[in-house]
Amino acid sequence: MTNPLNLTSNLFFFIFTLTILYVAYTFPKLQPKQTNLVFYVHDHFTGEDSTAATVAGKSGTTSSILRFGTVAIVDDPVTEGPTMDSTLIGRAQGMYINSQLDGKGLYMVFSVIFTDGEYKGSSLEIQGSDIFTMKEREFGVVSGTGYFRFVKGYGIMETEFMDIDNLRATLKLNVTVKHY
Repeated sequence: MTNPLNLTSNLFFFIFTLTILYVAYTFPKLQPKQTNLVFYVHDHFTGEDSTAATVAGKSGTTSSILRFGTVAIVDDPVTEGPTMDSTLIGRAQGMYINSQLDGKGLYMVFSVIFTDGEYKGSSLEIQGSDIFTMKEREFGVVSGTGYFRFVKGYGIMETEFMDIDNLRATLKLNVTVKHY
């Protein structure tokens, strides 16, 4: 003889499973948005408008960022266009570490903090290798805040201008991110 409790339990389990499957496959899934940004970072190690400083290295704070083992901090202006006269939209704050024995490559980690424009109050966290002798290089976007919560993405950095003797550069960042 069949146990009526078994039949009831099986029927309940079957209906419960169908309900879960229905909910899982009929409710809309949250799709990530893709945002493409282009902005410029003005990196100045010298001059009255200096925005970067060496803080450690083989020769102490007098080390050049162009030498292996040197650490520098930055608080660079971020603009919409390639000139300093362009609209200021934020700051790039973080550090560079010269991590290549020949001195031609930096490890960079910094926050792009948007202080004006559409993304005001939001930030992107950037990290990766910067072999500055290359015209174009790729980096990762690993995190973000505000508009860019749960972000992941990448960027292409191009050197727009470089004065290696005076340690001044303008970098174009073309960033593509996915976020919710």
